[in-house]
Amino acid sequence: MKESVFSRLEHWEAVQDARVLDLFAGSGALGLEAVSRGARRAVLVDAADAAVKAARTNAQRINQAVGAGRGADELGTAGARVVKGRAPGIIATLGDVWDLAFLDPPYPLSEGELGEVLENLLPRLSETAVVVVERSHRSPEPAWPAGLEPIDDKKYGETRIWYAEPATRG
Repeated sequence: MKESVFSRLEHWEAVQDARVLDLFAGSGALGLEAVSRGARRAVLVDAADAAVKAARTNAQRINQAVGAGRGADELGTAGARVVKGRAPGIIATLGDVWDLAFLDPPYPLSEGELGEVLENLLPRLSETAVVVVERSHRSPEPAWPAGLEPIDDKKYGETRIWYAEPATRG
């Protein structure tokens, strides 16, 4: 599934030199994959201690592999950093604009909570951003806020991936 997602994103030229936000990051697999494929930087966000620890370990590895020369928690012009926090509140504190955002929330996250996260994310997206939402295939399509338009979706077994972009995108 990850290979298919990245194949699509690379076809849309959404990865190269992107500023990536990986919310509900877990081990950081999606954000770190983006860095390994040419994204400029990634911020991995999770609230769980175990996930943050795993993401930091993985970020250190990818930073070394891509030659970022930075620690897992130092954001520079390249590489990845890990932030412990909860969405949607953490989004405003990160103070960046994102070209690619991954949202892989835990399945129990309510549709209302997901909508609030998307609403808070919208003003932090570049005009050419792509948002990728991963949910159970039984979950309804996200309630996209005004200004964020769905562009595609795909089912992979028990998982469905939705893609969206800012309405201002040409």
